[in-house]
Amino acid sequence: MRRTTRETDVTVDLNVAGEIRTGDKVLDHMLTALFHYMGVDARVKAEYDLRHHLWEDVGITLGEELRSKLPEKFRRFGSAIMPMDDALILVAVDISGRPYVSAELSFEEGEAGFEVSLVREFLWGLARSLKATIHVKTLSGVNAHHVIEATFKGLGVALGQAIRESKMVESTKGLLEV
Repeated sequence: MRRTTRETDVTVDLNVAGEIRTGDKVLDHMLTALFHYMGVDARVKAEYDLRHHLWEDVGITLGEELRSKLPEKFRRFGSAIMPMDDALILVAVDISGRPYVSAELSFEEGEAGFEVSLVREFLWGLARSLKATIHVKTLSGVNAHHVIEATFKGLGVALGQAIRESKMVESTKGLLEV
């Protein structure tokens, strides 16, 4: 899947072995964790003007790629409680057709490059294009790197569960609007 704007040029290919090379070392690190815990190979390439645009557009492009690869019937829900050193993060995903993000990310010690605002942009881009509800809550955490990395690991686990094939349509309505 490719998204090209005046601000970014992003390509995300799932189920393809390759490199993750966005030009932002923190985002590369987070995407590596995300895909590992999703259990998928991925190739990501990007050019960008501002980090804000990069993180948002990678989220949008990933959501489009995930949506294009959803099986006809999929599990829809996924969740994880992810520990990483001082951090403990809860992540829940519902691929339901209703984009929404609740990102309660907090920590006491910042670290260069690890910014909550960028994570929120990524999550909102992903939620809008995947048409998913995503909740992230910091249960505990001191270090920004640990909180944000645990978020991406937990998101990987939750997405990996939600996109798996199911034997039935996971809705009491009998229909998902994805």
